Amino acid sequence: MKTKNGFHLRNVCGEYVIVAEGIENIDFSKIISMNESAAYLWQKIDGTDGFSVDDLTNFLCEEYEVTESQAKADAEALCRQWLEAGIIEK
Repeated sequence: MKTKNGFHLRNVCGEYVIVAEGIENIDFSKIISMNESAAYLWQKIDGTDGFSVDDLTNFLCEEYEVTESQAKADAEALCRQWLEAGIIEK
């Protein structure tokens, strides 16, 4: 998977949000906000050639006190959410 071009993480008034840059990405019907751990993961993978659920799992285990099984479940759920939001692609 990889992040789609034109989507960037920004901190707006203390809240992490994904903003679309470029006319083809503009959709004002939804705002994509992220909690601290999702923003951390986005920063780790944004601009890379690609990432996997295992990569996200490893990043979570390195940064937070979480079991590998919980980190993997969270990474899988986050990837599903990002795919549904259209900010990453397979």
